[in-house]
Amino acid sequence: MTVSSRQWLTWGAAALVVIFGLYYPVGMLLTHKIDDRLDYEASVAAEAGGSRAVAMSAALIEREVQQNGWVANDPFFMPGSMLDNMPNFQLGIIHALGRFGFELVDQLGRTRGSSQTDSDLQEAAGLLQYSGTKWFFDFSTSFLPTAKSEEQYMKAQRALLKYNTRLAQGQAIFERRSDNLLSAMDRIAIDLGSSSAALDRRIIEGSLLWYDGQSDDLFYSIKGQAYAYYLILRELKQDYANIVRDKELSGTWDQMLESLAAAAALKPLVVVNGKTDGLLLPNHLSSMGFHILRARAQIREVSNILLK
Repeated sequence: MTVSSRQWLTWGAAALVVIFGLYYPVGMLLTHKIDDRLDYEASVAAEAGGSRAVAMSAALIEREVQQNGWVANDPFFMPGSMLDNMPNFQLGIIHALGRFGFELVDQLGRTRGSSQTDSDLQEAAGLLQYSGTKWFFDFSTSFLPTAKSEEQYMKAQRALLKYNTRLAQGQAIFERRSDNLLSAMDRIAIDLGSSSAALDRRIIEGSLLWYDGQSDDLFYSIKGQAYAYYLILRELKQDYANIVRDKELSGTWDQMLESLAAAAALKPLVVVNGKTDGLLLPNHLSSMGFHILRARAQIREVSNILLK
């Protein structure tokens, strides 16, 4: 008994339905992970004399790229390409680390504004600006292979670890003065202010729609940003322990961390961008915005105390 071409086509179509009906959903379930543990500790602790915040930055890069797997640049044939919330969360983390990287180059990792910048910090800050969606090929710019996002981020991670090792050996600078810390806090406050404005704009534009497909992208991006800032500022409190103690900043600093933690801990089953005074549908973006604005105000309080 022979199998007709028609039967082969039927079996082939059925096999494709089964394969793709399982491949993407199961693959997405296995890949998806939003790691927002607030008690997370750096896998490689800072050596004596090193910076805990720098160690945390390097650890977050390694965790998201190597352990959890970077998905923002997954091509269409990989299940991760169908994910939405996880890649935006990871991109939000890298955004915050990139902003902190600039502060390391401009303020914390140099004696004065006119002094030479640290080469490792400069390399790390530059690499963290690299697009998180680059795979082996980017046909929008060239048909030739390009550097993948995760390769660039791991180079940044190694540069940060190299800097911290030199710092522990007394061969690099990490200024523990209040004016350097003040400048870094102000820049973080500005960054959070920009995120607050983006939330406000999305609330106005998206709440007029029956379905807003962009609200969850923004929500999880800012969630990742708040999460990274929470961990960095938690470690900066230890890096600047003497100033925190002398300026009696501990209580205000902890309140600032609590607000960032509250933003990072939000995890609605579905992100809804309803009317802010709606009866049935909530507005999760406004909830996020409240915590972000509160954290920004508390960062400003820390800055004001540092000025005194």
